[in-house]
Amino acid sequence: MNQFAWWKNLLIALACVIGVLYALPNLYGEDPAVQISATRSANVDTALLGRVQTELDNAGLKPKAAELANGRLLVRFTDTDEQLKAADRVGQLLGNDYVVALNLAPSTPAWLRSLDAAPMFLGLDLRGGVHFLMEVDMKAVIHQLEERYAEDVRTLLRSEKVRYAAVGRSNGGIKVKFREAADKTAAEAVIRDKLQALVPVADDDPLELSFTFSEREINEKKQFALAQNITTLRNRVNELGVAEPVIQQQGDSRIVVQLPGVQDTARAKEILGATATLEFRLVDETGNVAAAAQGQVPVNDKLYHERNGRPILLERRVILTGDYITDASSGIDQQSGGSAVYINLDGKGANRMEDATKDAIGKLMAVVYIENKTETKMVDGQAQKVSSTVEEVINVARIRDRLGARFQITGLDNPQEARNLALLLRAGALAAPIQIVEERTVGPSAGKENIEQGFNSSIVGFIVVALFMIISYRVCGAISAIALAVNVVLIVAALSLLQATLTLPGIAGIVLTMGMAVDANVLIYERLREELRLGLSPQAAIQAGFSRAFATILDANVTHLISGIAMFALGSGPVKGFAVTLIIGILTSMFTAVTVSRALVNFIYGGRKVERISV
Repeated sequence: MNQFAWWKNLLIALACVIGVLYALPNLYGEDPAVQISATRSANVDTALLGRVQTELDNAGLKPKAAELANGRLLVRFTDTDEQLKAADRVGQLLGNDYVVALNLAPSTPAWLRSLDAAPMFLGLDLRGGVHFLMEVDMKAVIHQLEERYAEDVRTLLRSEKVRYAAVGRSNGGIKVKFREAADKTAAEAVIRDKLQALVPVADDDPLELSFTFSEREINEKKQFALAQNITTLRNRVNELGVAEPVIQQQGDSRIVVQLPGVQDTARAKEILGATATLEFRLVDETGNVAAAAQGQVPVNDKLYHERNGRPILLERRVILTGDYITDASSGIDQQSGGSAVYINLDGKGANRMEDATKDAIGKLMAVVYIENKTETKMVDGQAQKVSSTVEEVINVARIRDRLGARFQITGLDNPQEARNLALLLRAGALAAPIQIVEERTVGPSAGKENIEQGFNSSIVGFIVVALFMIISYRVCGAISAIALAVNVVLIVAALSLLQATLTLPGIAGIVLTMGMAVDANVLIYERLREELRLGLSPQAAIQAGFSRAFATILDANVTHLISGIAMFALGSGPVKGFAVTLIIGILTSMFTAVTVSRALVNFIYGGRKVERISV
């Protein structure tokens, strides 16, 4: 009596072993590391690894290890001093073709990594890092809307053969001037029919039309700019190698960015604060590039430079900007077998592209990447922000056919360049400028102190609960203490498997779970005592104690689970972190309190005649 089948014991043991394996990575800590990733057409390969190792050897720096993984080179060091020196030397060696970022890399052994075992992420309050509150420039969004609709009005009036004198922006709207009243009347009817987002405004001038934007159009563009900026920031954060960053909307125009573990806060600000736009322009193949490079630029052209430094003349008229792009993906060109990028445009973008390219077949089209960077430089011993604008042609391709809502860009060097270009087109440009309005830095020492205090509180909580159970229930109390330890291991393993982020509220959830986990054992042992007092044999009392207490245990944990799910669904930030550990703890405590405890009780008392139970 009171014995599990062998396969049940095996499953319980297997679950415990798996829990230990996936909780182990959290004991190994992290190594200061330098992470190197490529920008655009550069490659991260064994040749780069050799260059970096040679440079480090010349500098007298001995890395702990160097590894190529996921298209990145990670060089580990034993301390932060060597890490910082190495980052400076490698950054000078590689220049702008690569992103060199400081990182804290988990030092999990290879045999555990082969099992996909990784430590859980630590939140900003435990690991240290930086917190930014960024505000999107909504005035710039309206300015972009004015420019876009001004061009749309020009295109529409030309296509409808309606004469106009000028089209321009006007205080959050569009103003169109005419030479004749008949043209004004015709234009008003066309614009109302085709551009319904423009709302007419009364104008005293008989030869002018004024329009403002509908509230729906303004709100949609603001929401799009906010969502697009969040997507772009996520991609930029990837360059920093941040584990589990927090990037979320706050209010109507602000974005919260939390980067746990970031050591180079200046680098983070430069990457996140940079603003960029994309433009498609036709190449002037008849212009004199050499003369333009000497300052003699044609009136309708503008001089740009490609990535290799070669000058190129582009027409001033912009065919399309990046905010019309809805999607971009890389692939293989079916005709040439080379790399290609496939682009999807929205309806208005498709119309503009068709109108611009129907008469430009056989001509070259260029993609211009324009980025406004704000860098922090030391001037006379003081940190000052220096703004600079980088304008470069990232791709030139010949138009083979009339382009519409979907077209492809070819002429790329390799698949990696195609993937990078697709990323730039899809989310490489901020839809509107952003500025950092609040910055907070949590030092690693503060994070380390929080970890120590959280760990100590967990240990103290575990010891107090275990002592109470042992004093109150003797051997059965010791069994519940072992089950409690297994419960904590399973919680850590679950957080690691889910790659969840542990924060201070999460540690509070674990400590609370320790107290809640033994509630089930208390119910079982009190029921067992009651059955013994009623005269049942020890074996019958064990059976009755576990089976009859189960319904009460289930009810109690279901109510706790409902509250945890409600906190996760309705809460944010710290509340979610607390809810995650609480939910996981409830599920694991059900397993350990009922199953693991029963297996241990069966091992000690089951299958033989017992005179008394130490409870």
